[in-house]
Amino acid sequence: MAEHKHPNYMAIFYYLAILTAVELGVIFLPIPKIFIAALLCVFAVWKAALVAMYFMHLKLETRTLALIAVTPLTIATLLVLVLLPDGFAVAKKTVDEKKVAAPAAAEKH
Repeated sequence: MAEHKHPNYMAIFYYLAILTAVELGVIFLPIPKIFIAALLCVFAVWKAALVAMYFMHLKLETRTLALIAVTPLTIATLLVLVLLPDGFAVAKKTVDEKKVAAPAAAEKH
């Protein structure tokens, strides 16, 4: 039986720590919130992949097991993308209701 080399867990820890620090820095960038959210999602997937590959040892497993692990991530991503327009519609409706309510409240006084 062939022995496999164990990964350098401290290096993976440092990569995860650096990615977390970069995520914290991204929050304060003067860019639109949608880009911040997209960057945070990319970093989260990157960190999840590192954890899955090295700490869950998926890097050493067969391709079939890796595909089984990636399937829920794909489904979750599609679910978020499908539900995203509904979230924007609710936010817009709430803002519109506040605009209508503000003049009505001002007329009562």
